[in-house]
Amino acid sequence: MVQQLRDKNKKGSFSDRLNQSQSTNEFIKGLWKENPVFVQVLGMCPVLAVTNTSSNALAMGLATSFVLLMSNILISLLRNFIPKQVRISSYILIIATFVTVTDYVIQAISVELHKSLGAFISLIVVNCLILSRAEAFASKNTIGKSVLDALGMGLGFTFGLLCLGVVRELLGSRSIFGIEIFAEGFQEWIVMILPAGGFFTLAFWLLLFNIIKTKKSTS
Repeated sequence: MVQQLRDKNKKGSFSDRLNQSQSTNEFIKGLWKENPVFVQVLGMCPVLAVTNTSSNALAMGLATSFVLLMSNILISLLRNFIPKQVRISSYILIIATFVTVTDYVIQAISVELHKSLGAFISLIVVNCLILSRAEAFASKNTIGKSVLDALGMGLGFTFGLLCLGVVRELLGSRSIFGIEIFAEGFQEWIVMILPAGGFFTLAFWLLLFNIIKTKKSTS
């Protein structure tokens, strides 16, 4: 009897550790292993368009993360009730609802920020990252796992935007989040705050990530 109880406790503790490990993996994968920007290369439109400043990058990252989180929760809740024939249109409708909420919230907080982000707030509706997580993950998993997946992917996407935004603003405007870093004698790289600067910076970060991944795989 005592031995059976011990065996049950061992099995229970092993399953608990396994669940915790899986939950941790669901969260961490979006930050590095399956980073939306540097690994999956998703949502390139806002990545290249709004990362001319760090504040724009952070705002777009947080807005996308909010929409991703809320849509994942709702889709996971309704996954057994949405007919397969209309699932994509249903997902888009859910996503569009939260994008509209986000649009009004940003406009209420800062009209200037809303103008800076422009139409790219509305384009969150067609962001490949959000729709892919809805179809590939939230529609097949529980709310808990969907939340962790959304948080990990959202933070990974925000991290990617910030990587581009910080470099572009630093070299193009001598500042980060509006705070001057370099002295006035520093010659700004105007190209970095232009559309071409987005491609150059993205190429640099993709090269860096691939070098790190290659070194890890060979070590």
